[in-house]
Amino acid sequence: MSVLFISGIDTDIGKTYATGLLAKALMQEDVNVITQKLVQTGISKQADGELGIADDILSHRKLMKISLQPCDLDFTTCPYRYEKPASPHLSAALANQPLNIEAITEATEALQADYDVVLLEGAGGLLVPITTELLTLDYIAEQGYPIVLVTSGRLGSINHTLLSLEAIKSRGLMIHSVIYNHIHDDAEQTDAEIANSTIDFLQAYLARHYPKAHWLVLAKQSNEHLDNADIALPTAFI
Repeated sequence: MSVLFISGIDTDIGKTYATGLLAKALMQEDVNVITQKLVQTGISKQADGELGIADDILSHRKLMKISLQPCDLDFTTCPYRYEKPASPHLSAALANQPLNIEAITEATEALQADYDVVLLEGAGGLLVPITTELLTLDYIAEQGYPIVLVTSGRLGSINHTLLSLEAIKSRGLMIHSVIYNHIHDDAEQTDAEIANSTIDFLQAYLARHYPKAHWLVLAKQSNEHLDNADIALPTAFI
C-alpha cells in the first residue's frame, strides 16, 4: 500500500495528532513518508489576503520535526483551503471556489511518485460531504484506500466507532487500524469507567470482526507534550 486514509469517528477526535505521529514513527523506521490533507477549512487569511498552508499540514510537520517541504509550499499536500470553518461543501460554496476532486487525486499521485507512503488525513468524519454530490467515503471507496480510524473513550464513542466500521465495511474497504486517542480523558463527557470499558469492548470487537486490523494507542501525555510524543507501531504495520 502507498496511501493510508486517516479518518475519525467525529470532528476534534485527534486525527491530526494521529497522522503526524504516525508519520514520525514511520520516519523512525526509515520509511519515506509524507502527509496530505484532503481539504482544510477554517484557515485565516494572511496579510496579503491569501490563504496560506493548511493548519493541519503545519501541525504534521511540527510533530514529524521536519521543516515545510517543497510539496507544502506549492500546496500539493493540500490544494483546497477555505476560510469558513465548516463542512467542505459549504466552505467551498461560500468562497465561490468549487472543489475539483480530480485535483486532489492528482496531488496524491504526485506525492506517491516521490514518497513510499502518503498519509491522507480527512476532514471531519467519514460521511462529511466534500461536495454537494460526493461524501468523503464515496471518494475513498473510489480510490480503494485502506482506512485508519481514530476513536476515543468519551461517551458515545462505541456507537460512533461501530457505525464508522460498518460504513467502511459496507463499501468493501479495508480497516487497516484503529487508534484509541486519550485526548478526551479530562473532558466532562469522559468517565474513567466508561473509557476503560470502551477500550476493552473495542479491542474485543476488533478481534472478533476485524482480526487483521491493528490496534494502536495515542497516550494521554502525547497530547500534553507533543514535541516529545511517540506512537508505537505494531509489527508489519506497513
